[in-house]
Amino acid sequence: MNRIALGRYLPLGSIVHEMDPRSKIMIMLFLMISIFIPAGVWGYVLIGIYIMICLVLSKLEFSYALRSMRPMVWMMVFLLIINCFAIRTGTLWFSIFGLGIYSDAIYQTLYIVVRLTLMIIITTILTATTKPLDLTLGIEKLLKPFEKIGLPAHIIAMMISIALRFIPTLIEETQRIMNAQASRGVDMENGSFKEKIMAVLSLVVPLFVSSFDRADQLANAMEARGYDPNKPRTRYKVLHMHSIDYVGMVTSALVLAVCIVLAVML
Repeated sequence: MNRIALGRYLPLGSIVHEMDPRSKIMIMLFLMISIFIPAGVWGYVLIGIYIMICLVLSKLEFSYALRSMRPMVWMMVFLLIINCFAIRTGTLWFSIFGLGIYSDAIYQTLYIVVRLTLMIIITTILTATTKPLDLTLGIEKLLKPFEKIGLPAHIIAMMISIALRFIPTLIEETQRIMNAQASRGVDMENGSFKEKIMAVLSLVVPLFVSSFDRADQLANAMEARGYDPNKPRTRYKVLHMHSIDYVGMVTSALVLAVCIVLAVML
């Protein structure tokens, strides 16, 4: 398997792969809402168990799903440092160079890390088990009723699909640029603050140029094929719901309901 997980489709032929994209999107939304409900430890345990069942049914390895967390590691470390400086409540656990580390700072960081981990794993399951075109069609079908109030459902669905499709591509491009700059003697880890800023600029500028170039090539390719988002469109593939889709949506809705009950009881 490729080391970049988020945004990459894997044709494993599982029962989750065969589900309707609309039901998978609704399941993801129910679980996302559940994550943001303050249901306590048991709420996150319930959501975690449900996600693990989804991983098993989709034939995805847990280690593969965790690879999506790699880009977030430094952000989590930075968040921990900020919380240690900002949060001064709770029990003082220990002190480092005169800086007191309080229990609330650690708990708050763990709380956010668990949320991010669950959300990223859910998104990884969705993108790994759903083809980009199917995902576009599913989002468009779910947003179709909002076209009556002027919402461009197809354009929004296409934008989301393209964004998800290019996440692994941009990560790979970033790694290539970093390797190329390192071979030219650019050090992004050591040096003064000014040198680090210049090193980051040497990464960001070519990445933006490459991204704009890819966007221009994609736009030209779509125009060459006669793509017009404002024209009426027909579909070769018609979506159909099956019993497994309804089971998935009902069970995820039950998880949401249980989290709401737990939040009310706390």
